[in-house]
Amino acid sequence: MNANPENPVPSADPAAAASSQDRAGNGAGPVLRTIDLRGQDLAWAQLRAVVPRQTDGARQDADDTVRAIIADVRERGAQALRDYAQRFDGVAQDRLKVDPEQIQQAVRELDPAVRAGLESAIERCRAFAAAQRPADAEIEVAPGARLVHRWTPVQRVGLYVPGGLAVYPSSVVMNVVPAQAAGVESVVLCTPPQAEFGGLPHPTILAAAGLLGVDEVWAIGGAQALAAMAHGVVDEGEDRRDVLEPVHTITGPGNLFVATAKRQLRSVVGVDAEAGTTEIAVIADETAQPRYVAADLISQAEHDPLAGSVLITHSPRIAQQVAEAIVELAGTARHAERIRTALEGEQSGVVLTDSLEASIAVADAYAAEHLEIHTEDPRAVAARVRNAGAIFVGPYSPVPLGDYAAGSNHVLPTGGSAVHAQGLCTTSFMKAVQVIEYDQQALLELEPAITALAEAEDLPNHGVAVTVRAQDAAHAADTEG
Repeated sequence: MNANPENPVPSADPAAAASSQDRAGNGAGPVLRTIDLRGQDLAWAQLRAVVPRQTDGARQDADDTVRAIIADVRERGAQALRDYAQRFDGVAQDRLKVDPEQIQQAVRELDPAVRAGLESAIERCRAFAAAQRPADAEIEVAPGARLVHRWTPVQRVGLYVPGGLAVYPSSVVMNVVPAQAAGVESVVLCTPPQAEFGGLPHPTILAAAGLLGVDEVWAIGGAQALAAMAHGVVDEGEDRRDVLEPVHTITGPGNLFVATAKRQLRSVVGVDAEAGTTEIAVIADETAQPRYVAADLISQAEHDPLAGSVLITHSPRIAQQVAEAIVELAGTARHAERIRTALEGEQSGVVLTDSLEASIAVADAYAAEHLEIHTEDPRAVAARVRNAGAIFVGPYSPVPLGDYAAGSNHVLPTGGSAVHAQGLCTTSFMKAVQVIEYDQQALLELEPAITALAEAEDLPNHGVAVTVRAQDAAHAADTEG
């Protein structure tokens, strides 16, 4: 916080605003930086430039690394995947594909409480996913002129579930359920091997797959998993030949390298939003409960040292109280060091604004993966936000609700991509096919328009394709006459 939080720190230059940052809070706990935008009138692009983000340098490093990994997997296939498992996961793999019996064993051994939680999440997610399935649209634009907008599922999809610092059976649910609701025929799941479990994925991940009826699981992690699903891999042993057939669409969350792999593979496969390292933004006014806000910022910070946690408020008092609550709550957290690193990183911070209106503008520029609204009328504020992966309305809708059990999907766009992208849903696994059916008379009525436009574009044979049919129709009519 500023030494005197009631006095604004005006600057006409957004870069200066970003550089004149003090620290919020005090004590031994994590301390968020403050970006003070009070007294300034910044355009959307300027706001976009000053909100907390990871540096472009980190992204450039990821670009180079991922490009090399994808090329290596294409060239060396299964051997490259084994080398990366040894390097990144500390696992010497014999077989990359998980035996379906091992999946069923994980289901049998799953903790009953965890199973109950997963089954509840599956039920609610299935209900929401089914409601998202779009209806075909059909219209007759003129007599005999029929147009259909027909939705069809992607045939084969690859789903990625991260490992590393946490275990994400919930991500299995979030990826598989909408794919099944869309009617996808073939589903493959990739998730990192774990040294602790003999090179297999975490058993809770396998159990979640088994509960959903997924029997093709490969123990492959990171950007190399996406490369394998996009290009296909053959893993041969003395008595087996496992084939990972290429997929048509890849979805799933992951870190910066997974998001980068999606970006680089867009020309090969369809991908969902760039669901990279998690982030949360909170719009808060004087009515917010500081401990709730602090707990929610911390909840996302524990995901990853690069996770982003951003408070946007026009209340210096709330900003100070949230900072104090963060110090209190984070100090006793299990992953205190990871949380501290995330909260004190450049991707996190407090943004002070002049008004609720200004806070909404900042939130739209930040375009958060998760946006919480802690204001006097949160539903009204939520209705005014354009850019967010998911919006959590009011003090009793924290992000962890959506992470696990709400029925919504937690695979959401990150890094500001919510400006143009949406979260994972049933239509992420579908594509629309346009069907055009005209009868003879309906086509002939358009002959003058089509031939005129064809000549205007210097594509005369486009017009001929209609004219020959008109000539045949005229000849037929003369013959009958």
